[in-house]
Amino acid sequence: MDDTPQEITSLVGREVYSNNGVFVGEIEDLRLNLGEQAVTGLALGGLNPELFGEDVHASHGVILPYRWVRSVGDVVLVNDIVERVRDADEEEEVLA
Repeated sequence: MDDTPQEITSLVGREVYSNNGVFVGEIEDLRLNLGEQAVTGLALGGLNPELFGEDVHASHGVILPYRWVRSVGDVVLVNDIVERVRDADEEEEVLA
């Protein structure tokens, strides 16, 4: 990642995609650790319904751990773990 300091507010409004190019959501807010002066999570809204389905209502969002972030540019790329979580839920439904 680029170590150049940026205003953290510049992340708000950016779209988030998995490293496979799947749209995840849009950054609405950030979770901060003020003691360490670090971003610890991304609060996403406008979520991709194909990934989250009925698990997350339209009025709610999710917080992704910042450690999942692979790169930050015009968009934010995160590990494809989001897709794996969805796949695991679908496997449980099949086994039930």
